[in-house]
Amino acid sequence: MTRGIIERISGPIIFAKGLEGCGLYDVVNVGQKKLMGEIIRQNQGSATIQVYEDVTGLKIGDCVESADRPLSLHLGPGLVGTIYDGIQRPLKTMYEESGAFLAAGDRAEALDVQKKWDFAATLKQGDPIAPGMALGTVQETSSILHSIMVPPTVRGRVLKEFKGSGSYTVDEVIGVTELGEELKLSQYWPVRRPRPYSEKLGVTEPLITGLRVIDVFFPLSKGGTAAIPGGFGTGKTMTQHSVAKWCDADLIIYIGCGERGNEMTDVLTEFPEIIDPRTGRSLMERTILIANTSNMPVAAREVSLYSGITLAEYYRDMGMAVAIMADSTSRWAEALRELSGRMEEMPAEEGFPAYLPTRLAEFYERAGRVISLNNKEGSVSVIGAVSPPGGDFSEPVTQHTKRFIRCFWALDRDLANARHYPAIGWIESYSEYADEVKDWWERQNPEWLSIRSRALDLLKTEQRLQQIVRLVGPDALPDSERLVLMVSDMIKNGFLQQNSFDKIDMYCAAEKQIAILSLIMRFYDRTLALIKNGAPLGQIAALKCREEIVRIKSEIANDKIEQVKQIEGRMETEIGDLERTYRKVEMQ
Repeated sequence: MTRGIIERISGPIIFAKGLEGCGLYDVVNVGQKKLMGEIIRQNQGSATIQVYEDVTGLKIGDCVESADRPLSLHLGPGLVGTIYDGIQRPLKTMYEESGAFLAAGDRAEALDVQKKWDFAATLKQGDPIAPGMALGTVQETSSILHSIMVPPTVRGRVLKEFKGSGSYTVDEVIGVTELGEELKLSQYWPVRRPRPYSEKLGVTEPLITGLRVIDVFFPLSKGGTAAIPGGFGTGKTMTQHSVAKWCDADLIIYIGCGERGNEMTDVLTEFPEIIDPRTGRSLMERTILIANTSNMPVAAREVSLYSGITLAEYYRDMGMAVAIMADSTSRWAEALRELSGRMEEMPAEEGFPAYLPTRLAEFYERAGRVISLNNKEGSVSVIGAVSPPGGDFSEPVTQHTKRFIRCFWALDRDLANARHYPAIGWIESYSEYADEVKDWWERQNPEWLSIRSRALDLLKTEQRLQQIVRLVGPDALPDSERLVLMVSDMIKNGFLQQNSFDKIDMYCAAEKQIAILSLIMRFYDRTLALIKNGAPLGQIAALKCREEIVRIKSEIANDKIEQVKQIEGRMETEIGDLERTYRKVEMQ
């Protein structure tokens, strides 16, 4: 174990001598309390260390000990349902041992090393093995079947010794390779190194979130990347909570990075109470939480995103679709800025370090849909919240994030103030995944892409018409353009807006989503033809079916889609009656 001495302290940044033989990103224990830190720079005769805990009380001359290994996570059964901080300390366990406030230097095992897990082996002694191959499985929770995989770093090719099925702790040796490498139910992996895979695939299937504005207008694929930028109070955290609750991922990883404590408290209290619609059990049985609130050490905030993505890649390698909610990457970038300033680096835009784009790219590029080393298909989808000061989307974090993501859900202040939820604006938002998930959606409705494009065009036309209305009033517009305003309101109120407290409307199935929008666009086509035949807009606005269409979202359950057809039938009857009336008038 290499030892050094502190020669300078600048907040969470420590400068030490005597660590020249240590590697970059090696873990160190600092001072008498053995605070966890990481070597982030090596100069001749001096190592720069960022400490992940409160450094109060450290002094010049204190000892620094290197662990001679990079910062790594302990991966194995027991991760799911646990609440960690950024350096994988289990907060619930530490609360039970130490109380509500963590003392500097407190430690606890990331995984329960006493608990025995029932291991069902799929190999036997003497079988050939390869990195990533599944040795067997453990039923981690009722929702998660955990594959025990050969670590990617193992070089042995044969199971020389193997205990087979049985009950084991995570640290108990269950097998040995011909090279003497020990295999356990758990393994370690460095957080800053992506886990290897066999092949990266294109994205083809959407991540269904139950939010209509996302799934239909701005879809995110499984294995894709998205950003939710918005000013304070526009609903970033609520939107991420909703996606985490309802999306069809196999596993959810929620990272509270530098957010307020009350927001993380909502997550910690709500998620265990939520019933997972897929399993009928608690949502926590397929969720991992990482809590690094704004009052926790800033360096731990910086590493929390890497911890989350490492956990996601581990479960991805088992063949799962994993979704990460990072709330928020702006607070993470602010941690980078503070640490960079402490190291006296040359600042770039708005004081952020020049390597901010590189770090953002390293994070988002670890998303994707892959074939793992054991030939299973898995994916990691990343949804990062961005908190631009004053809602200014031109600031560096938002602009650099847009370079590395393909789905942009821009939150609109006016929509949020009008209590329109979710407040995702349809003008600034975009998704580059629409063409790639088109085949999946067209199995729900062959005209999905056409309906989506026409609806978005209608909303953009409505925005231009609203500028005219503000100047001269709606009565100056012809009926065909006033119809655009009316149908756009139907799209906004009957399709885009959802009620997160309504048992029916809080989640909308994909089939119901496209059925609603298709019916609204059908209403527009039929009534536009009526106006061209001379029917006044007032009579069209008085049609009973118009209100029925707007109320579909909250009155027709996801499993009763056939009732939408009944409303469509009544719409055709009402419009048909009006059509016949004006056809007679025309003939006279």
